[in-house]
Amino acid sequence: MEDTLMNQTMSQTLTKENELSTAENELAENLFNAYQTHEPLQQSAYEGVVTDEETAYRVQHRLTELKDEAVGGYKVSLTSQETQDMFDSDSPLYGAQVKSHFVSSPTTLYRSDLMEPLAEVEILFTAKEDLSSEDSLVELLHKTKVAPAVEVPDSRFSDWFPSLSKYMVMSDAAVGGYVVYGNEVDTDKLFTDVDELANVTCELFHDGKKLKDGSSSEVLGNPLHSLHWLVEKLEQQGTPLKAGQCVSSGTFLLPESLGNGSWKATFDKGLGAVFFDVVD
Repeated sequence: MEDTLMNQTMSQTLTKENELSTAENELAENLFNAYQTHEPLQQSAYEGVVTDEETAYRVQHRLTELKDEAVGGYKVSLTSQETQDMFDSDSPLYGAQVKSHFVSSPTTLYRSDLMEPLAEVEILFTAKEDLSSEDSLVELLHKTKVAPAVEVPDSRFSDWFPSLSKYMVMSDAAVGGYVVYGNEVDTDKLFTDVDELANVTCELFHDGKKLKDGSSSEVLGNPLHSLHWLVEKLEQQGTPLKAGQCVSSGTFLLPESLGNGSWKATFDKGLGAVFFDVVD
């Protein structure tokens, strides 16, 4: 009887902790409305609503529910010292991404589906089986597929980069937009050991002009560290990473504004390239 009462009390406590306040629920609903209409929100209108990580992820989870679409995977943000400093953070954060927003290269993105997008060059992992926080980096190497990717961050707030608060970034699904990815291969067929994934280089082009280059070492030293961080974080929150879900693991370089035209990202180590156009 005591055990039953204790379990009921714990369940009620957890339910209460996961309940959104009126202001938090309003933020989630307004984020969803902006997601649908592309009419941006003003951060100043929500001052003090979200002031900690737990609340921010609670709002994000509600936003994900409102989208009413399967979660295709996640994006990890703030994976370099430079980006963490920009958003006054000492750790990464993640955002759940709906399945339809992972699109294969080559493709076309339409301005009408975007708000204030950026371009980031990343490695995308896809879980071949359920992943666990107990998996080593070597095990993650064997349990995933890998692909080149360009992630398109896009916030529901106006004038968001880099002024949006860390907790609003979390609430807004880590400012997730689209992820365009190239050919997927088994990670352990392309990389013979973990260290090789820390030495991938890329180049980003717009309308044939090289904008910048970057290295995978910017992603927590190795993108597999980013993947492991996410797996552990999701497990702690009771939503483990499942087979078939994708992870855009973090940018090699500071983002570029995503203007109209032709975009290309090329990677060494046999990863290949990503191509897409942005049009009105």
